[in-house]
Amino acid sequence: MAGPGAWGRLHLLLLSVSSWSLISAQVMDKQTIQVPENKPIDLPCTAYVSQSGTPRVEWKFEKGSSIVLFYYDSKFTDPYKDRAKYSPTGISFSSVTRKDTGKYTCEVFWPGSGGSDQLRKSEVDLIVQVPPSKPVAKVPTSVTIGNKAVLTCTETDGSPPPTFQWYRDNILMPSNPKISEKFRNSSYTIDTKTGVLTIEPVTSFDTGDYFCEAQNNVGTAQKSEAIHLEATEVNVGGIVAAVVVLLIVLALVAFGIWFAYSRGFFSKRRGQILKKSRECPRNAGIVSLPLEMQPPLGWKVTIILG
Repeated sequence: MAGPGAWGRLHLLLLSVSSWSLISAQVMDKQTIQVPENKPIDLPCTAYVSQSGTPRVEWKFEKGSSIVLFYYDSKFTDPYKDRAKYSPTGISFSSVTRKDTGKYTCEVFWPGSGGSDQLRKSEVDLIVQVPPSKPVAKVPTSVTIGNKAVLTCTETDGSPPPTFQWYRDNILMPSNPKISEKFRNSSYTIDTKTGVLTIEPVTSFDTGDYFCEAQNNVGTAQKSEAIHLEATEVNVGGIVAAVVVLLIVLALVAFGIWFAYSRGFFSKRRGQILKKSRECPRNAGIVSLPLEMQPPLGWKVTIILG
C-alpha cells in the first residue's frame, strides 16, 4: 500500500493543470458493471477509438469526495500496478474487493495541429457485490401505549446497499398495515432503505417479538436477533400511590413541627440563647499588646477581660 507521501503526490497530480485538461471533454459512454467480490473484471474504455496519432490515456478512480489518478504517463501507480493490466481499450483487474466499488473514468487525448486537440472520456460505475452480514436490530423493550416507538436495523457490509424488512412474531410486516388482517390494528411506517420502523401510536396489538432482515440479491438474506417489545398501560395506580405517600410524608413533617411548638421546644432553645448572650461580660474592650506580643502588621486582636 502506498504511503502518505505517495498519495500526496497523486493528489498533486490531480490538482495540476495541464494544457489539455482545459479542453472540454466529450463523454462517450456511461455504464454500470457488477461483479462478485474477489473475481476478475475488465473495465472498457469506450472513449478510445483507432485513429491516426498517439493518444494520451489516463484513468481516474472516484469514490465519495476522493479522486485518485491511478494510470498516468503510461504506467499504473503503486496500489494498482501489481493487480491491473492496461490496454488502449480498457484495464483488467485480476481480483477486486469491496474497496474497489466506485466510478472509473477513462480520458483519451489526441493532440492535433491548429487547435484541433480532442479529448474524449467514458465512465464505468463498478459495484463489487458483497452479500449482507447479520444486521443489528435495536428495539425498545417497553413502550407506553399511545407513545411512539422507533425500531432501527443496520448493516454495513452489503454491496450494493441492502434493503430491509421487518417481522413481528415471525410474520412479515407489510408496508401498509391496513391491507393485512394481522396488522390492520397497528399504525406504522417502514423505510426499506434505512431500515427504520416507526410505530405511532403504540397499541396493545404491537406487543410481540421483532426482528429485521437485510437483502441485496447477493448471497443469502440475513436476519437479526429477535427482541421482545411490550406495549404497557399507563401505571395510574403507581402514580396515585406515589402521591399518597408524598402527602403522608408532608403531613408527618407538619405534625412534627406542630408538636415541637406545642411542647415549647423552640421557645426553650430561644431562652437559652438569650441567657448566654446576657452572661457575656460588660467590661470587654480593645487593648494594645506589648511589642513582642503584637500580631503581624494589619492584624487586630480583641481581648475579653473577665
